[in-house]
Amino acid sequence: MKLENQLFERAGNKCQLSQATENLVLYTLPPDLQPDVDNTIVISQKCANQLNKTEQLDVEYWKFLPDTMWSEFPAVQVAAWRMLSRLKNEGWASDALDILYLDDETLQWAKQTGDHENDGYVAFHLDSIGQQLFDGDSVVLTKTLDVKGSTIRATLGTVVKNIRLVFDNTEQIEGKIDGQTIVILTKYLRKQN
Repeated sequence: MKLENQLFERAGNKCQLSQATENLVLYTLPPDLQPDVDNTIVISQKCANQLNKTEQLDVEYWKFLPDTMWSEFPAVQVAAWRMLSRLKNEGWASDALDILYLDDETLQWAKQTGDHENDGYVAFHLDSIGQQLFDGDSVVLTKTLDVKGSTIRATLGTVVKNIRLVFDNTEQIEGKIDGQTIVILTKYLRKQN
């Protein structure tokens, strides 16, 4: 039997975390890259987005975790533990973590991503009006800027195409103006739709 079919059958065609029946996807728990029956679960797209930190964490949404964490499948337990750890500042999540028991091997697996060391907030690159920016977007300057160390003056309304996000600073992007790559603060940009 194909792995996907086997996993969906095991999950009863429901998200193994939220019990949702719509928009289901296979999710292989990091750091594993190769899906197998032990490290992959069926979850909703919303769960996947928040687990992958591509969507801001919705605290209220995850209130099903105190029930889910008792799953018989270690991969589901690990996913629940990781999310509860991210939400540990919430009273209900902290209480659930206090009573959740994982054997040593499963707990070690759960800690491999380091999620338990961070809170649930995810920082995104946002333009001046709060729209999320992505690599490859085009943006418009909302202010005339003098480029430090250069004679280039980037004027209001200049379009910067195919931007790159600065990995370790959500307030900066890289883009080319007059053929020169420069760093621009996101607060001076508006995403071009």
